[in-house]
Amino acid sequence: MPDRRTFIAGMLAAGLAPRPTWADAGSPAFLSAGKKPDGAYVLCGLTTEGQITFQLPLPTRGHAAAAHPRLAEAVAFARRPGTYAIVLDCITGREKARLSAPPGRHFYGHGTYSADGDVLFTTENDFDAARGVVGIWDARRDFARMGEFPSGGVGPHDIKLMPDGASLVVANGGIETHPETGRVKLNIPSMRSTLSYLSLDGELLGQVRLDKAHQKNSIRHLAVSATGDVAFAMQWQGDLAVDLPLLGVHRIETGRLDLVERASVRHMSGYLGSVAIAKDGKSIAATSPRAGIVQEFAGAEYVGETSIADVCGVAAAASGFVLTSGAGLVKPPSGPDVLHDVAWDNHLIAI
Repeated sequence: MPDRRTFIAGMLAAGLAPRPTWADAGSPAFLSAGKKPDGAYVLCGLTTEGQITFQLPLPTRGHAAAAHPRLAEAVAFARRPGTYAIVLDCITGREKARLSAPPGRHFYGHGTYSADGDVLFTTENDFDAARGVVGIWDARRDFARMGEFPSGGVGPHDIKLMPDGASLVVANGGIETHPETGRVKLNIPSMRSTLSYLSLDGELLGQVRLDKAHQKNSIRHLAVSATGDVAFAMQWQGDLAVDLPLLGVHRIETGRLDLVERASVRHMSGYLGSVAIAKDGKSIAATSPRAGIVQEFAGAEYVGETSIADVCGVAAAASGFVLTSGAGLVKPPSGPDVLHDVAWDNHLIAI
């Protein structure tokens, strides 16, 4: 008898089955890129308990991914400054489409679908003009390029769909780079990051700029609560002896901005890798692979921290948080830790 994946693939090819959902891919809760011991790169589906439901090959190192809201389909993004993204059928492993950044652009490793899954938005570098853009791709037509609009800053990294389904939030890291100089940061003395809120057609709806003291704080990664609160993780580009916060929470409805003092440059080695907000919106977790620490907060109040070597990926489960590390660890909110022969990359993406 054929296995479930082969059977479904055959049914689809014959036009006899409905479009498959994530349940047909083993009901994963998360996506993560990783590296195998033989050097091969993969994209995996993971359950809340840390089990792998599928493992699909990638041509080079992945960074983050975007999960389709209904279909068992994921877009795997190359690590910055990659110029490709691959759309994968997570049941058959088939490459459904490959996105190539237009001339003069590269991806930043992140993207998000619209609420209905018809459109994909990607963060990109217009490197000759030193400006960020959001690329628009038509998921209904083999991911044809539909256009782009300004991201509201320089160096857009993470991007999330807001709960209203009609707007986006973008972490503009503020750092200018160019492919000719690789990952060299070209404008640190004058950099300035922004948190930008944009309509789906590119209108700038609002923006957060940190004060002068935080000018070298690069806003990189985002988490959004069901009520629209945005937690943002930063990476410091200056002297590591300072004690400025690396974690912020912005509430767009009230305009309130809280910076979380305990998640500091000195304590977290100047670097937050990922951030997540609990399902109930009451707590936040932030990771630092450089410090080997995950911290948890109730709002802006410190709850506690745990030391885990090379911890970076974090995502909310039904209760608590799931964590991943570069050593292959998956730490569920309850139950035993699971160790895989996969060096997990930076991010754990909730489906």
